[in-house]
Amino acid sequence: MSLPMTAEAAYGLDEVLPPIDWALAPEGTRAYRFAAPSGSLAAWDLGDPEGERVVMVPGITGSKEDFALLAPILAGQGYFVQSYDLPGQYESADAGPEGAEGWSYELFVDDMIAFLEAGSTPAHLLGFSFAGIVAQLVTVQRPELVRSLTLLATPPLTGQVFRGVRTLGWLARVPFLVRKHFVGGVMIWNVRTNFSKVTPERLAFANARLDHTRRESVDGIVGLMMTTPNLYQPLRDSAVPKLVVAGEHDLWRAKLYRRFAKRIGAAVAVYATGHSPCETTPHQLALDLVQLYRTSEKLSAR
Repeated sequence: MSLPMTAEAAYGLDEVLPPIDWALAPEGTRAYRFAAPSGSLAAWDLGDPEGERVVMVPGITGSKEDFALLAPILAGQGYFVQSYDLPGQYESADAGPEGAEGWSYELFVDDMIAFLEAGSTPAHLLGFSFAGIVAQLVTVQRPELVRSLTLLATPPLTGQVFRGVRTLGWLARVPFLVRKHFVGGVMIWNVRTNFSKVTPERLAFANARLDHTRRESVDGIVGLMMTTPNLYQPLRDSAVPKLVVAGEHDLWRAKLYRRFAKRIGAAVAVYATGHSPCETTPHQLALDLVQLYRTSEKLSAR
């Protein structure tokens, strides 16, 4: 799949995205299991194994299928794209601890480091939403594994990140309403009721995926997002090229993402979409990713 050379062309392609069956992997994808510290994780890869490696990790209530439109575009540019389901989520539901306790940043960081170490490094790393927080920790702890860092719809705040959610952020000041089980329930309700107004094909897959995802893993991740670490300075000091990506209609306002990018020394891209640019504006996102990857290549060649 060729990549358009202009932002205008990418926008045009994103305007006419065809419906797809999200449960089916893109043509040419290899599905496999990865033995991670937390357990057996469902993973896939696409593209030329000799190409530069791109590792894309989904967020809470997500899965590798979130990149079904984006991955083929990057693979078409010669990149080797890999992804995996987080422990407790979808086809990795059996991995991770039992119950809502025991879910820690260390668990997710160890898995991500193990996955990166299992292939050629450094790799271009993309973390979607919660996985972006984990990717920041990995970049700070193991910068030699990361060629570039993309934070896709990653909460642009630290601490209790839900306080900045548009319209409903004030609920974060109500003790009962910020319990992780309650917030996890709201996230699941959002998917079940199609509050975000996704396509019928996407809604069918998202609901089927939730039937496999363990509820305690959702609650555990929500609890971690309520204690998001402040990594502004170490990320700003890092030589790893960085990109912050968000939708204009995301959960957090675009101005927060722009401020976040400035604080960590990252470029920023904001598209006219919601929380999932990888699903709704994949060509525009791919164009910016390839630009980031080529910049990192030039820096590494010096």
